[in-house]
Amino acid sequence: MLGPVEKPRDFAGTMRKLVAYLGPHRLGILIVILLAAVSTVFSIFGPKILGNATTRLFEGLIAQLTGTGAIDFAGIGRILLTVLGLYLLSAALGYAQGWLMTNVAIQVTYQMRRDVMEKIHRMPFRYFDGTQHGDILSRLTNDVDTVNQTLNQSLTQIVTSVVTLIGILVMMLSISWQMTLVALLIVPLSSGLVAFIIRNSQKYFTRQQAYLGKVNGHVEETFGAHLVVKAFNGEEKSIRQFNGYNEALYGVAWKAQFLSGTLMPMMRFIGNLGYVGMVVVGGYLAIRGRIALGDIQAFTQYIHSFNQPITQLANISNILQQTVAAAERVFEFLEAEEEIPDPDQPVRLEQVDGHVEFHNVHFRYVPDTPVIRGFSAEIQPGQKVAIVGPTGAGKTTLVKLLMRFYDVDDGAIRIDGYDIRQLTRADLRRLFGMVLQDTWLFNGTIMENIRYGREGATEEEVISAARAARIDRYIRTLSEGYHTVINEEMTNISQGQKQLLTIARAFLANPPMLILDEATSSVDTHTELLIQEAMDELMRGRTSFIIAHRLSTIRHADLILVVRDGNIVEQGTHDELLRKGGFYAELYNSQFEKIEASAPLPQTVKTDPGLG
Repeated sequence: MLGPVEKPRDFAGTMRKLVAYLGPHRLGILIVILLAAVSTVFSIFGPKILGNATTRLFEGLIAQLTGTGAIDFAGIGRILLTVLGLYLLSAALGYAQGWLMTNVAIQVTYQMRRDVMEKIHRMPFRYFDGTQHGDILSRLTNDVDTVNQTLNQSLTQIVTSVVTLIGILVMMLSISWQMTLVALLIVPLSSGLVAFIIRNSQKYFTRQQAYLGKVNGHVEETFGAHLVVKAFNGEEKSIRQFNGYNEALYGVAWKAQFLSGTLMPMMRFIGNLGYVGMVVVGGYLAIRGRIALGDIQAFTQYIHSFNQPITQLANISNILQQTVAAAERVFEFLEAEEEIPDPDQPVRLEQVDGHVEFHNVHFRYVPDTPVIRGFSAEIQPGQKVAIVGPTGAGKTTLVKLLMRFYDVDDGAIRIDGYDIRQLTRADLRRLFGMVLQDTWLFNGTIMENIRYGREGATEEEVISAARAARIDRYIRTLSEGYHTVINEEMTNISQGQKQLLTIARAFLANPPMLILDEATSSVDTHTELLIQEAMDELMRGRTSFIIAHRLSTIRHADLILVVRDGNIVEQGTHDELLRKGGFYAELYNSQFEKIEASAPLPQTVKTDPGLG
């Protein structure tokens, strides 16, 4: 089927990389090519030898009718057995090359997927911030699959098509150059027709893909917000939009399919013209006694097969373009700049006190746009530190720098006196337990999800962590208990329960330091109290960093860092900052005013608002 082809930007360069990538398998590929070529040669000789049987049968019939001889059935039988042997040998070689090529293709695909997956874990977070996750997933799945299919099918097809085309041409010339000339006159006519149809259908296929994307996007968007569409009576508007996209898709798809559908009938018509020309010329030559009847039969079989490799090579050229484009995307990812490697001789912290220091830290996500400007702070071991400030102030960025998801542009972050860049990333991240606003659980049992905090933990340790996180009682109410499977959409567990499970995971990890990023921002008040109780126990005796959303989380913090425009503008305890009457007090008072304005009931109890 004809369709739009994504073309590579650097065809030659990517082909060189792909050939180099296939280097470890070159012996296997050479054997495959050799087997494919020999198999094709054997199948090409078949019609010529079979034509000899027809000639002998015809000559025997004439001799029998004239009384000068009889049909040589023994000779015809030997010819037929020879043809059968050739075809069986050709099939066996074809099977062998197919088995070998499948093995090579699967090994290459396995290696490419593994390389991409390993590369993902070596890439800096900056790359993922600027790249759609769907695009990375597409490189890992669709693009690698495209390379695999081409290696598995098209590589040997290229060999067989080229050998078939050359072999058939040689055999046709050996029979009659006049009949071969008639057959070759059909080639430019067929090629011109294919080019004409591709050129005219390409624009419709391109528009078809565009409108198909609109239809799919609209359907996904509508079902993703089905409740909102229903609530605002948007069904009719949605249907009108869908019908518009669908009608446009119908119009271009009909034209694209019609044009591509005319290709084979037109090719058959041109092929039949070639048959007519061949019959006329062949009949004339046979009458003149210049070729045998069996040669006409063999030539008929050859001309029937002559257009097939041409069509295959035309299709393969499109497939090759797609394959190189896919390989180019994979190599582009594999060659992308990686994160700074870990030190050759890293520091190993046997015991961690939790003394953290930010020293004149500067950082920017993009050039000329500073996010953190000269940030300095010192946190003593065991302190509970809250980081507050307006949206975009740099609160979460500080945590990312602390975990070395990003490296500072200037300055240093130290733990127990050591620059965190002196540690390996894995060792550094083992020092922290993280409980985030966006909970992450995977499709597996509750036991497996909690155990993610420390692989190899016993069931008793997992249950103990769940008790500490105030989630054990709920788990035991489930029919399968700790072996309850959390589905992929996580719809069989509430948001608060998800949060408590992530806290249990942090308890199990038992790290010396903690990071809590707005962990209670999306739950109800009762669940917040449970989560807060669990977090208080988790933070006991640990250096803790809390990105605050609600003041109830940070009221009793040992130190509050007020961040504004990437720097600390105030620091102190909750009471000290309120007495100071600065930016923290301004945020605090403005949010209480919002609560009073939105809840004008008598005797309203003030609750702690969030700081954003």
